Amino acid sequence: MIFYRSPAEIEALDRANALVLKVLDALEKMVAPGVTTWDLDRVSEEMVLKAGARPAFKGYRGYTRSLCASINEEVIHGIPSKKRELKEGDIVSLDFGVLLDGYYGDSARTVGVGSISPEAARLLQVTREALARGLAAAKPGGRLSDIGSAIQCHVEAAGFSVVREFVGHGIGTSLHEDPQVPNYGTPGTGPVLRDGLVLAVEPMVNQGTPEVRVLPDGWTAVTLDGGLSAHFERCLAVTGQGTRVLGGP
Repeated sequence: MIFYRSPAEIEALDRANALVLKVLDALEKMVAPGVTTWDLDRVSEEMVLKAGARPAFKGYRGYTRSLCASINEEVIHGIPSKKRELKEGDIVSLDFGVLLDGYYGDSARTVGVGSISPEAARLLQVTREALARGLAAAKPGGRLSDIGSAIQCHVEAAGFSVVREFVGHGIGTSLHEDPQVPNYGTPGTGPVLRDGLVLAVEPMVNQGTPEVRVLPDGWTAVTLDGGLSAHFERCLAVTGQGTRVLGGP
């Protein structure tokens, strides 16, 4: 079932997403060689609890940490560990969510550790641009597949591939709600983008093959060919005044 949120609910979702972005800004400043993903997780949880919110991921379907930190060939759901130390040249996806006053926020970004290769930098740039294209394609009265089509076209034109096993989603009083938001598709199909619809748009882009596999930990998804992967995510609300990206610019 697809839920359509009231203006007051959209304001609550905006506040939750603003908190997520505040945490991600702090984590991005921490990223450096020698920092562990455990360090990042600890700070994320401390910030959220201090703000009177809860980490959205901790305890979700048995997930044990507050942050997903996915390095290099890891696509999503990397589990923070004291043993996982960032190294010069790595790229790391920071995926984080909160529950604030009954509403969820969810966002992700991939950042470089120190100096990264030109190939890695281009992957990050194209994925960031793909997210922007997807958000811009979400117009009132349009169709859901317009988002995925815009992402897919930009990514594939750049010579990269879009992950298909994992997709974006609706978000509101649950972390994952209908509808699913694929990062590929034929424009002009799928549900109409109506006033009150809130979506998490999150392109996951691979350097090589789009195929992935999940490691024995049951969470960490990695590229099948060992190539790099990048992940960016923001939430948006469709309103009568247009599309609003939640949490700030």
